[in-house]
Amino acid sequence: MTPQNEPQITEFPLFRRGKVRDVYDLGENLLIVASDRISAFDVVLPTPIPDKGRILTQLSLFWFDFLKEPNHLVTADVDRFPSSLKKHREWLRGRSMLVKKAERYDVECVVRGYLAGSGWKDYQRTGMVCGEILPFDLKQSAKLPQPVFTPAAKNDIGHDENVSFEEMIGIVGDEDLAEELRERSLKIYQRARDYAKQCGVILADTKFEFGSKDGEIILIDEVLTPDSSRFWPAKDYAEGRDQQSFDKQYLRDWLETLTWNKEAPGPELPADVVENTRDKYLEAFKLLTGKDFRVDA
Repeated sequence: MTPQNEPQITEFPLFRRGKVRDVYDLGENLLIVASDRISAFDVVLPTPIPDKGRILTQLSLFWFDFLKEPNHLVTADVDRFPSSLKKHREWLRGRSMLVKKAERYDVECVVRGYLAGSGWKDYQRTGMVCGEILPFDLKQSAKLPQPVFTPAAKNDIGHDENVSFEEMIGIVGDEDLAEELRERSLKIYQRARDYAKQCGVILADTKFEFGSKDGEIILIDEVLTPDSSRFWPAKDYAEGRDQQSFDKQYLRDWLETLTWNKEAPGPELPADVVENTRDKYLEAFKLLTGKDFRVDA
């Protein structure tokens, strides 16, 4: 479902439409457009969150600059986009990136530093997270002795599927490559975790995507946003319970109060839920970047 107020870009073929992002094929490059759509329980809801796509894009741009990792970004300056996109500039401004085409590795590189979400459920059931054996008697939301790498197979429809490292080797086709993706992911997570801690934010877990361009492994897609990461306010953290969160958990909790079967079409969101959800994204942006969000950035 696409909210009706979204302009339709017809100048270039649609390469992929995700729950939030639309990707267009510009030949040598791709155009990634982050919409204001929001999904929960794998359903795109009919009510957008104003400026959500801009907040996510500008946060990714902040991290690309901070990390200095090889990545797919060409430019986020809409004035440097192809002239045929000129009529869409106001829509694209702040929410789009021109990026290099890369051969995507079909695996989510997930790093967990805390025991939460599906990792907590897995641990309760097996004492492990995605096959990684953990100490006995850890509590919910506990900080792990060291971050663990728990890959997932890419699934463009629905949830990604957790896989073992051995299965990941089969997906990417090379053990050395799988090892490098694991090491890169752990190092990036640790750098981002340490920075976020200085901002009063806990980076509980995150996921990265990588691709290959001209023989080089590069970061692709979004990076370290509330849609791809679990951020917690450090001042409220305590083991043994769910945490306050800067991601969509507030929205999920509200949806759980409804008699909705979690199938499309999703329910319309009331104004206060839209505002509170937007505020979560804005708070994460402000804490991590140290700047107020600007629509015209």
